[in-house]
Amino acid sequence: FVAATVSLVLGIAYGTVSGYLGGWVDNLMMRIVDFLYGLPVLIIIILMQVYFKAVSRRQGLTGIMAALVRIDAAMGGLFFVFIALGLVNWIGMARIARGQVLSYREREFIEAARAVGVGSLGIIFRHLLPNILGPCIVAETLAIPGYIMTEAFLSYIGLGANPPTPSWGIMINEGFQGIRSYPHVILVPAAALTLTVLAFNFLGDGLRDAFDPRLRQ
Repeated sequence: FVAATVSLVLGIAYGTVSGYLGGWVDNLMMRIVDFLYGLPVLIIIILMQVYFKAVSRRQGLTGIMAALVRIDAAMGGLFFVFIALGLVNWIGMARIARGQVLSYREREFIEAARAVGVGSLGIIFRHLLPNILGPCIVAETLAIPGYIMTEAFLSYIGLGANPPTPSWGIMINEGFQGIRSYPHVILVPAAALTLTVLAFNFLGDGLRDAFDPRLRQ
């Protein structure tokens, strides 16, 4: 949920500004997004986690980094996971938000708001955001299973939560060696992980149906 919130806020802010301003600003901002799309996201997350883990083991840290390390330690190593997931997964949300803004920007109610003297901030916050928020929330809900799987994978390879913080990835890693003698040790967290991912997929599908009036019976 934290990673989804970070991705949602960054993506909507970036995409809304890009779609509303249009012109060369939109082209420049979208070319940045296209460049970021070409980067291997999982490798970047792993490199970020390796860097964060190395920084957290340093001695004598001061300032903002020391505060971040203390927060990460209090959260069992998950704070840097949230940062890594949120910083690299907002790109798709930015494109969705931009597309929604482009579809609403020239509508009659937006033209009417401009005609009565509503400023750009008023149009964005009072007219555009309420209309684009629904599809964006649905899209981000459908992305949550990916965040769960990524966190489990990072914990499985030792770059996620710090033991003894509970994590399905750590539990699967610990039960992997004894899978033949004690299969339940790995099957229980794996089943919980699978059911949770399926549950969020169903939740996303339900929200999509609820927000789309064409799918209502």
